[in-house]
Amino acid sequence: MISTIQELRTRLAEARSAASGSGGADAPRVALISTIGSLHDGHIDLVHRARELADIIVVSVFVNPLRFRDPAEFAAYPRTPEEDEKLLTSLGVDVIFAPDAAEMLPEGTATTKISAGDLGLRYEGRTRPFYFDAVLTVEAKLFHLVHPDIAIYGERDRQRVFLVERMVRDLNFDVAIETVATVREESGIPISTRIGMLDEQDRHAATMLPVALEAAASNADRGVDACIAAAQSALMGEPRIRLEYLNVVDPGTFLPVDEGHEGRALALIAASVGGHRFIDNAEIYIR
Repeated sequence: MISTIQELRTRLAEARSAASGSGGADAPRVALISTIGSLHDGHIDLVHRARELADIIVVSVFVNPLRFRDPAEFAAYPRTPEEDEKLLTSLGVDVIFAPDAAEMLPEGTATTKISAGDLGLRYEGRTRPFYFDAVLTVEAKLFHLVHPDIAIYGERDRQRVFLVERMVRDLNFDVAIETVATVREESGIPISTRIGMLDEQDRHAATMLPVALEAAASNADRGVDACIAAAQSALMGEPRIRLEYLNVVDPGTFLPVDEGHEGRALALIAASVGGHRFIDNAEIYIR
């Protein structure tokens, strides 16, 4: 792992030079995967996809303090740098960039920020209105530092992907956005660092979140209200789940669809189980 911006620039220049000298006529393609560490199988899929699309893979591992309002929550976020480095090295990642907060945000919370706008205050941003500004600020900085040709994200956080795509378009970043399907356990739960923090009963309860999304999809032919009602009904018998939001949105605008909507849509869900937040989504087709 390297931890400074200067090391990043030096390592990237070396990697680009080595790849250019390996016989390719074109400039090497660079893929960026931005993470907050504690890597899992979902991140492995991102690296595999990056290898298919690019010559050089850069993975950032940065727990962004701007994403946390409570300093204690930031301090408590799980960090596994040795395990992350071992995993990424075994996967053949070319550059692992793991800066500390002072390196990436020298002005701390007073740094210049990217605004996610009104959409950043919906869904995930409703209870954390600062969250997506924090995400976009660091993504923009990484794009500026790495100059990737491709940035790769998992589909579990579709709101993040949508906002990054919009930022790329609005600010004319020369980077393509690629998404990879959500990696799930056999139970259907999206793989995340939080799963390992659940006890057996909470883990079982969490399996009802993908069940609720399946219920929404199964009732899509009855309209939007029926989708939402079916998903809510699937959760009613599980007291360990505290539902935060359940929405059906237009994937082109990420705004809630009305009852007359027909065609593709996204069902979004967020809930707390055992004191840990989980998000998920599913594509549905409303007829």
